[in-house]
Amino acid sequence: MTRPRTTGHPYIETIKRCYEGCNTADVDLMMSTFTDDVVHYFVDHGAVRGARGLANYWSKVGPRTGANWALDHALVQEPEAVIEWSMRWVPAPTGDAELLRGTEWYVFREGLIAEIRSYHNNFYLQDAKNRELHDFDYAGRGYRLDV
Repeated sequence: MTRPRTTGHPYIETIKRCYEGCNTADVDLMMSTFTDDVVHYFVDHGAVRGARGLANYWSKVGPRTGANWALDHALVQEPEAVIEWSMRWVPAPTGDAELLRGTEWYVFREGLIAEIRSYHNNFYLQDAKNRELHDFDYAGRGYRLDV
């Protein structure tokens, strides 16, 4: 069995710097990893657009939930990277720290993050509408639409 990859490519290092910015609420550090027009898609709410908007979003959400992200494993096939992550956080309903795991698909442009598609299954946000990315153009991207 091979060990998870967490280093060895500029995209992985950029994602880790982004997570460092998220973990410390450092807006400038986060923005330095994004294209100006970055889009972050989520399964539990609408997309967040723009470097400043996304950095401001994480600088508020992280501290409010006690969140701390780690990159656990990465695969790179330029211009994309896919990672598995873990987030230590404190859900308000329990007040007890726990781990949430998920995956993110990144698209890079000129070495910066241009798109993030984040997938996870948060127990506290169970809803049928949270089974796919909000605001994502599945039809326009050629994804399956039929049931």
